[in-house]
This record gives sequence, C-alpha cells and structure tokens, in this order.
Amino acid sequence: MRRTSIMLAAISALALATGTVRAAEPAAASPDAPPQIVVTASTQDVLGTATTSSEGAITRQEIQRRPAYRVGQYLEAIPGLSVTSHSGEGKANQYLLRGFNLDHGTDFATFVDGMPVNQRTHAHGQGYTDLNFLMPELFGGIAFTKGPYFAAAGDFAAVGSARLSLVDSLPPTLSLSAGTVGDRRMFAGGSVALRGGTTLLGAGEYFHLDGPWDNPDNLRRFNGVVRLSHGTAEDGWSATAMAYSGRWNATTDQPLRAVEQGLIGRFGSLDPSDGGISQRMSLSLRYARPLSSADQLTTEIYGVRQHLTLWSNFTHYLDDPVNGDQHAQNDRRWIAGGSLALTHRFATVGIEQTLTLGIDGRFDAIRVDLAHTRRRAVLSTDRDDQVEEASLGAYAEHKAQWLSWLRTVLGLRVDRFHVADHDLVRAERGHEHAALWQPKGSIILGPWARTEFYVSAGRGFHSNDGRAGLVTADDGSTSLVRPPLLVGATSMEAGLRSNLMRQLTLAATVFQIDFASELTYSADAGQTEAGRPSRRRGLELSAQYRPLPWLELNSNLAFSHARYRDGAPATRFIEDAPGFIGAAGVLVDNLGPWSGALTWRRLGPHPLTEDNSQRSPGYGEINLSAGYQLTPRVNLRADIYNLLGSRDDAADYYYVSRLPGEPAAGVAGINAHPLEPRSLRVTLSATL
Repeated sequence: MRRTSIMLAAISALALATGTVRAAEPAAASPDAPPQIVVTASTQDVLGTATTSSEGAITRQEIQRRPAYRVGQYLEAIPGLSVTSHSGEGKANQYLLRGFNLDHGTDFATFVDGMPVNQRTHAHGQGYTDLNFLMPELFGGIAFTKGPYFAAAGDFAAVGSARLSLVDSLPPTLSLSAGTVGDRRMFAGGSVALRGGTTLLGAGEYFHLDGPWDNPDNLRRFNGVVRLSHGTAEDGWSATAMAYSGRWNATTDQPLRAVEQGLIGRFGSLDPSDGGISQRMSLSLRYARPLSSADQLTTEIYGVRQHLTLWSNFTHYLDDPVNGDQHAQNDRRWIAGGSLALTHRFATVGIEQTLTLGIDGRFDAIRVDLAHTRRRAVLSTDRDDQVEEASLGAYAEHKAQWLSWLRTVLGLRVDRFHVADHDLVRAERGHEHAALWQPKGSIILGPWARTEFYVSAGRGFHSNDGRAGLVTADDGSTSLVRPPLLVGATSMEAGLRSNLMRQLTLAATVFQIDFASELTYSADAGQTEAGRPSRRRGLELSAQYRPLPWLELNSNLAFSHARYRDGAPATRFIEDAPGFIGAAGVLVDNLGPWSGALTWRRLGPHPLTEDNSQRSPGYGEINLSAGYQLTPRVNLRADIYNLLGSRDDAADYYYVSRLPGEPAAGVAGINAHPLEPRSLRVTLSATL
C-alpha cells in the first residue's frame, strides 16, 4: 500500500507540474533529421469502430517508451494483463487476465502478423506462448481483444487475444545496452527501398542476461529477421523469415522452507542444473488486395519449425529420493497453416453493412516426451508421444449501422479438430474428433456526447492436450473417461467508452465468463486433468488523460471474483486466480530532448488452495525509463526496474515437495520465485 501511495503521489506531482512546466521550443530540424512525434498517445481512439468496450490498440510509441525487463512484458500495455515469470528467462512467461492464471498462454491467443504463437499439445503446457523470438524495435503495434465475441478468433481466444504487427521499414539503427544484472544487448537493423516499391528489412539481436540468481541464468539469445514488403496493409504483400535460438540456466520456484532453513539464499536453487534450450524458425506470407470498391481479400500462410527442451525439478526428492525429481520436457514440431477472409461492403435501404466470410486451418506434427533426468542426463523415459493435430475453422461476421446511434456485430464460427496420438512407450494409439459451434454478438449504442455503450455475448473455447486421449492409470491401463478435446466457454459483458472531456478517454466493462471445465495440465506428469466448472465475474476500469501534447497519464484497474461452480462453498476458490490487477503510468515524449515513462503494476492477493487456507500476497513493482536525445540521431536511455526495491515474489504456488531428510510423503508448502531486485539498464541508440 505504501508503494502504491508513492506511485500515485508521483503521478499527481507530474500532473500538477503541467501547469507550470512548458515544453522547450524545438530546434530547427536539419533536412535529414528524423521526424518528431508531436502527440503523446499510448492507445488508439477506437470510438465508433470498436465491437466491445474492452478491446483496443496499443501504439508503437507506447511500446518504444515502456520500460520492460523482458520482451513478453510489452503485452502489459494491455489493460488488466499481468506478465510474470516463475522459472528462467528463456521460456514462455506466465500470463494473468480477468481472474485467470493463463499459465503460459492457455485462453490468451497471440499472433504475430497473423501467425499464431500458441502451441497445442505442448510439453510444458497447453497454449504455450514464447515471445523470445521478437525484437521490440520491430513492433508496429498491438491490437487486443477480451472475451469470445470475435468470429475471426478461435482456439485459445476465449479470455483474450493480442495481434502484434511488424513494421515494414526501419531507418538503419544500431543499439547497444548494458545493465547491472549481467545484461548485455546488441541490436542492428534497417531497411532499403528496392525497385518497384518493394522494401527489404533486416534485423538481428544478441542478448545476454544473468539476472540476480546465485546460479546465473547465463541466457544467450540470438534473433534474426528478414522481411520483404510491398504496398499497404489493404493492398499489398509481405514475406517474413524469422530465426531464434536461446539457451539458459533456470532458477525455478523454490520451497520457502528451504530459504528459511538456510539451505539456499533468496535467489538460490536446490538444483542448479535446471535450464533450457529453445529454437524457432518461421516463414510467413501475407497478401491483401481490394477486389473492387466493395470487396477486400486477405490471406495469410505460415510455416514454423520449433524445438524446446526444459530441465526442471519442482518436487526435488519426492519421487526419487536418490537421484532427485528433475525431468526433461522435449517438444519438437512442425506447424503449417493459413487463413483467408473475404469482406464485402454493401448498403440495403440506406443501411450500411459489412459481411466477412473466413476460413482458417492448421496442422501440427509433434514429437513430445517426458524423461526423468539427473543433472540433465537421462535416466528413463516416462512418456514419448507422436501426435498429429489438425483443425479447420470457418466463420461469418455481419456488421450493420442500423441507425446513427445503433450498430450490431453478429458472428457464427465453427471449429473441427482431429487428433491422432501414438504413445511410443506403451505402444498404444488414440484418435479423437470434436467440433464446436460458437455464436457471438454485440450491440453498440451511440455515440451520444462522445460516449458509446456496448453489450456483448458469445461462446469460445480452448483445445485440450491431444495426449489426454490416452490417459493411463498407475497400473498401465487406459482409461475410457477422457477429458473433452474442446472445452467450451460462455461469456457476456457490458460497458461504455467515452471521450466526453477533451483529451480524456474512459472505459468501463463488467463481465462474466463460465468454463465447462477448469482443465489443469501437469507439466511434470505430462497429463491433463479435467477439473471443475468455473465462473468469473469482474469489473475493468481504464483511463487516459493527455493534458499536454508531450504528456499522458494512464491507469487501468481490473477486479475479478473467481469461483468453482460445484462443491461446498468453502472449497470453491480457484487456485492462483488474482482478484485484482492494476497499472498506472506517466508517458512523456518530445519534452525538448527528453522522453520516458514511469509505470506501476500490481498483482493482488489470491488463493493458492481451493479452500483459501493458503494465500499469496501478490506483488507490486514500479519501473522507470528516461531518454535523452543527444543529437538528432543519437539517443541515450536508462531503465530502472523495481525502482523501490520491492522484495515481493513474482510467482508463488502451494504444492508438495521433499527436501533431504523430510518424510517420504513430502511436505506441502509455499514455493516461490522472487521478483528481480532493483536493476539498471542503459541503452545507446543511433540511426544513420
């Protein structure tokens, strides 16, 4: 609470200062100087075009100014979304939104230029979303949605989605960074114009990070991108090749009692051999063309080759008192897919309408296994599966402007999945088919006095791990009770968006979402369990105020109430479901040579057990970024993470583990991963 008060006081002080501080007069720009940004804005104004009150679009400017310790945290610009980590910097982050612990991406669909990032039937969690292959300099913006109200969004999008766009051009840029926790980064990139209006862009990155850990992460990350583009997003094409390679050590969440007993320090690890290796290569193509003044065609095709190996030891000596419980999770896959959408605009008796018809398909060829290891050496193979998973989706969406104050958006989507699983250890095969119809709709009223009202309802889903079709018991028999392949979710929300006051944007949303089953995937056991039905209700508040062209104040507050819908009231608490996620910030740009941002984020207390007997206090953090334009082409920037030195935990869980000398059944306790302490990162960038 004290840190929150300090943050709010800092925001208030800057707001008061706007009455006395004047922006410096800009110096006369040289003919070849880069253009200046003269308006500060973190999100685009979507009044009059939005389908819901909770969707939006983050500008490139917000991404460039935002202090982010890890690349996945740029998504925290999305109101109500928290991005954290519980083990190592090379793997996917933890995502939390609308009272959901989305694990590594389940129920939050992420796309990069139309290419899906979420991984099905993954070794480390359904919907696994690793963004380490991205370079922030290439972000063009982020369009986000919440809820299953959008016909074009299918698997994993029931709670939310983010679509990241990449820039087509970039001035020749060289950037060097160094920090206090062993972080070093070099970025080089730029674009050139070719004949016929085609643009060639190339970029590369090397990043190293040790972190504060007693066993340094020693993260080594390499990224490369080559992109050809021509025309515009509505009439043009692009081809993008991306390559990523990373390897690291990992400090997972550790038993709190091990720290209290002095076995390890706060940043220590009981198994320093934990870590990972990840590689990703992709090729994506996008083509858009207006077929006439009323018709638009858009198509996307992609192919991905990905490999991940994770070595993790969460329970220590619970299952194997001699060698320990470290497991290696291996995931190797090929992915191919694409989408096609045709949009037709027309008018009937003066009513403007738009009809969009679309299809999308995807095929995953997966080899995924789980091995018992000791210091990364394989002792035995527990699971080894060869999975083929195919999906086909089709949708129709109709938009109509019935009156000057009445719009509707109606959609219908159907998805069909087929999974074939070959269990190589037990020599068993399983097949499963499933289809799901998803009606969706929104009514938009207004604008009146620059204010619109929205009511939305719809159905969505996430797919389950394909290996759940072969659920084996302890005696080796195959169970006939299978979790559903497609898990449905029904949601509704109502809200408003207002620009009633000049330079002030407000949004408020109340929502409810029901899941037929809280599916829990145990990454260590390599198996999915069908859980209990659940319901979440909540309120989201968002505000932006731009009192001056160079200054923005923003705040996002999200409250939620998460409960299982069955069982006794005392055991209906949903584990790891946050009741509050908050953020506030100050964005400064073009204040003479100065720019920067101050951001506060807070993940509120939440239950760790279904009876609420064990709770997490959550965490809070303040980050600061300050940049100075040394010359028209050279910029110096400093980022301070965890400015006030919070000693909170970034993630904590309650489960059974065993330390040497403890009972054979193990000890149930809190296992935590600390928030990184205060650190500094300095970046020098130059454009040619």
